[in-house]
Amino acid sequence: MKSQYVLPFERPIYELEEQLAKLEAQPNPTSNTLDAIRNMRTEIQRMKREIFDNLDAWQTVQVARHQERPQTCDYIDLMCDEFVELHGDRAFGDDRALITGFARLDDRKVLLVGQQKGRTLKERSECYYGCAHPEGYRKALLKMEMAAKYGVPIVCLIDTPGAYPGIGAEERGQAYTIAVNLREMMLLPTPIVCVVIGEGGSGGALGIGMGDSVSMLQFAYYSVISPEGCAGILWKSSKFADQAAKALKFTGKDLLKFGVVDEVIPEPLGGAHRAPRVMASTLKSTIVRNLRSLASLPERELLDRRYQKFRQIGVFEELGASEVAPA
Repeated sequence: MKSQYVLPFERPIYELEEQLAKLEAQPNPTSNTLDAIRNMRTEIQRMKREIFDNLDAWQTVQVARHQERPQTCDYIDLMCDEFVELHGDRAFGDDRALITGFARLDDRKVLLVGQQKGRTLKERSECYYGCAHPEGYRKALLKMEMAAKYGVPIVCLIDTPGAYPGIGAEERGQAYTIAVNLREMMLLPTPIVCVVIGEGGSGGALGIGMGDSVSMLQFAYYSVISPEGCAGILWKSSKFADQAAKALKFTGKDLLKFGVVDEVIPEPLGGAHRAPRVMASTLKSTIVRNLRSLASLPERELLDRRYQKFRQIGVFEELGASEVAPA
């Protein structure tokens, strides 16, 4: 069945799949028809690989924002054997843009924290399209501190264009609350595994992103600002978002090279939205593997490694005049 949401560069794939479906629906297919079906299946796989292996930065953003891309609640349903949601920040309210709760991944108990955008208009309105308010970050930190108290590791799924920028959020201390989360997450004496599953926008992502292991899915992005926001500043128009996306160097390939993320998790051919169950299985195995590798570390070493990990991001060396190669 054709997806309701087809990105421009995906259209040739869906057109071939429609032709394949018509061939497969024919009663009593001839040998020529069966050959055509086999060839078309091979061509579809080749086309998917060619297109998705060569996405530019702006196309990667489009995949990260795909309407059918799995979100936190989808991964909870597909990965977790159990999940008990925890609500509220004990101060203002319960922010639906941030989901928190105790979960079980195979034989491992974890605290799961994830940003949720919503599917329907009603859900998106409740979730503010994944843009959390200060109460969301307070809720997340409260639950993380409780997990650390009982020695339960933390898993954070990041998927937000950024923290909510409204007046009410600013009045309630948006920037301060995120800053507190950054400081306190660095000090939590329990393993923290973070994965960018879609959009990783600015401080909204960092508010739950200080982990011992920071990974991202193949077609996610992780950036200090959205491409539209960057284009608005540099070119005074969001029409240049594609150029901004290229300049920001925020894809998995770039961030792995810069040392911002530790791992890029491969997505199914055609993206996570084409095979959510396969993606959930891969994500779960990656999270469990990272938790296993962190579990044996003494508390002091765990905290020291986490601190050094983030201190080293952005470090560079200046060459002296004698070391610079002539043009």
